[in-house]
Amino acid sequence: MITRFAPSPTGPLHLGHAYSALLAHDLARAAGGRFLLRMEDTDPDRCRPEHEAAILDDLGWLGLTWDGPVLRQSDRIARYDARLEPLAAKGLLYPCSCTRADIRAALSAPQEGVDHAVYPGTCRGRAMASRRPGDALRLDMAAAFRALGDRTVGFTETGPAHAGRHVVKEDAARWLIGDVVLSRKGEEVVAYFLASALDDADQGVTHVTRGEDLFAFTPVQVLLQVLLGLPTPIYHHHALIRDEAGRRLAKRDDARALARYRAEGATPADIRRMVGLLAS
Repeated sequence: MITRFAPSPTGPLHLGHAYSALLAHDLARAAGGRFLLRMEDTDPDRCRPEHEAAILDDLGWLGLTWDGPVLRQSDRIARYDARLEPLAAKGLLYPCSCTRADIRAALSAPQEGVDHAVYPGTCRGRAMASRRPGDALRLDMAAAFRALGDRTVGFTETGPAHAGRHVVKEDAARWLIGDVVLSRKGEEVVAYFLASALDDADQGVTHVTRGEDLFAFTPVQVLLQVLLGLPTPIYHHHALIRDEAGRRLAKRDDARALARYRAEGATPADIRRMVGLLAS
């Protein structure tokens, strides 16, 4: 078993991060496997060295150890760009110049059963040769499924809410997820879907442990894995740590930052109890 913890160094770790890291670490160690650490630091506007240093300090304080050096996505931009080429050659990508405001304006009616803005396909059909500086590259979801032919793709989930085998279905992927961004030209910004799929494959990750909020987007990564000839790991989506009002924790919620608990005298055992990994 090989698991990983992959935070973005854009702010302090909170209790939710601690739970995810502890769970992945404990699963690997209990199985005699390996626990890896990587930094998803491809956003130069938000990622900071001081945030990474604080993350490493918090993880060490929790008693976590990782195998091998820390992998940084910012060192792998050329690797990600190279894997876009075969997708473009198959006609699976198109350039997109839409801003978030453009997308909001195009979505004149709310989308039933969808809690995020699904791209309406405004730029779909544009040729790659028309790409301009600043344009994103989107995956044409319908074309991707056509490229699969008769193949059925899926993944195994071991998390408590969705345990079992899941088939990636075209209708759900197209209408509930849509044509996701894989890269933005002119910036060192690579979308989570592509970078994470490649990193997991290159690092030999066998079990992806992450928050339940990402379960709905797993079909995108599985689809990319199949299109690029990568292995599909087993997924384990865990419950989210929420505040007293039921909201999931975010990095802006400094009241739940590990650094604050540490300053108030909490111990690593206290943190484990708070997230339900140690009996009171």
